[in-house]
Amino acid sequence: MLALPSGVSRCMATFVRGVYDYHHYLCDGIDDRGWGCGYRTLQTMCSWITNQLKEKELNSTVSHRVPSIPEIQRILVQLGDKEQNFIGSRDWIGSFEICVVIDQLYNVPCKLLHLRSGTELVTILPQLRQHFEHFGSPVMMGGSVDNSSKGILGVACGAGESYLLVLDPHFVGKPSSKQLQNEGWIKWRPVTTFLEDSFYNLCCPQLADC
Repeated sequence: MLALPSGVSRCMATFVRGVYDYHHYLCDGIDDRGWGCGYRTLQTMCSWITNQLKEKELNSTVSHRVPSIPEIQRILVQLGDKEQNFIGSRDWIGSFEICVVIDQLYNVPCKLLHLRSGTELVTILPQLRQHFEHFGSPVMMGGSVDNSSKGILGVACGAGESYLLVLDPHFVGKPSSKQLQNEGWIKWRPVTTFLEDSFYNLCCPQLADC
């Protein structure tokens, strides 16, 4: 288990609740290096949702599986969000597309949080804490200048600094928990390190009764 940041106690941190699978570059044989991070974060979130639906036997009429990258692209085209040539492309997806796909596949609404700057992250920490306490789902975070997709798995608030638990989908290889932690693919990131000149969007799935 990843240790808490220095100066943070267990009672000051909230986390994802439940089981998810880590999806990352090349994990299914599709070479998506350089463009697929948003898809991989979405797949990680979908794995959490499907595990919750199976465990609670909720929404038995909707999909209980994780979509592939081609399936995600087809869904966005079918819904009119993308043009036909999006299928098979290397175009990125962001928080809005992730919300659309999750709603379409699982009938799970998502809340979008928009920040004009990384300096505003501190203002939404109470909302993120409430999200993990009430819904418990992974959160997707994307931005403009800081445009790499990230999974957010927890929040920790200390006396001098606050942190987000970040899961990075850019890993290539066969992961182990030890390697992911040692190499920083999952880590506590101080909120003060997010970019002042980048806006950020966060997609927060709101599956009830988790």
